Amino acid sequence: MDYQQLFEGLKELLGLAPDAKLQAAYQYGVQANELARLVVKKIKTATTSAYDLYEKDEPLPQVGAYDLILDSRDWPVALIQVDQVQIVPYLEVDEEHAFREGEGARTLSYWRKAHDAFFKEDYALAGKVFDPQTAKMVLEKFHLVAVI
Repeated sequence: MDYQQLFEGLKELLGLAPDAKLQAAYQYGVQANELARLVVKKIKTATTSAYDLYEKDEPLPQVGAYDLILDSRDWPVALIQVDQVQIVPYLEVDEEHAFREGEGARTLSYWRKAHDAFFKEDYALAGKVFDPQTAKMVLEKFHLVAVI
């Protein structure tokens, strides 16, 4: 599927600014369908990625940019717009962010348990070791623009 072409059609259909940019089209890891469903229901309004795993020339998410959220088959299910981006130490992720991620009990303790396991594996795949004491995270807040 040509995500850029889809976005151009959505821009016109939704009356978005002509210079609006599609930043990325992605799925949320191993729980792609469940997390995409939470975005559609406006329960998930934040996400976290590992700053330490960004490539040297890979751009960070940008405020105002649009992303397509994909299901497990890479089919677009939602269009979101990024409202805020912060880089914080892993141990400074707070209750509000955990709640906005929308997963499980929506508590910080649930978030940490799930994300400790996720980042441990993610870092290992990149040949690195996840250390909660030193890891930095990219926190994004976003809002749902459209269900596709």
